[in-house]
Amino acid sequence: MSAAERSHISTHILDTGKGKPAEGVPVTLEAKMGKGQGNGWQKVADGVTNNDGRIDNLGPKALEPGVYRLTFETSGYFEKQKVDTFYPSITIDFTITSKDQHYHVPLLLSPFAYSTYRGS
Repeated sequence: MSAAERSHISTHILDTGKGKPAEGVPVTLEAKMGKGQGNGWQKVADGVTNNDGRIDNLGPKALEPGVYRLTFETSGYFEKQKVDTFYPSITIDFTITSKDQHYHVPLLLSPFAYSTYRGS
């Protein structure tokens, strides 16, 4: 997929306990509505990680600057492996400041820890 075809947001999950991509994890992208507390979130897109643990096309090609959220539903992923986890879901809030930049939000995952960073 070329840069012109991909969405504004992409993600991938690496299961650091296994050293492999996390396949089959549902992910939801939401936008923060309004500036005050209690204005809530609006769903923008959703997807499921592929066999490489990626979702390259999550939402539109361009999003307005603002606060967004990715929610990774990890409980089913670990249940399939018969592995207990402390985190049934993981939510990452982040800010989009430019319509011209691509935002890649990776998740490094294990049953009892996780980490994230702004990718490229």
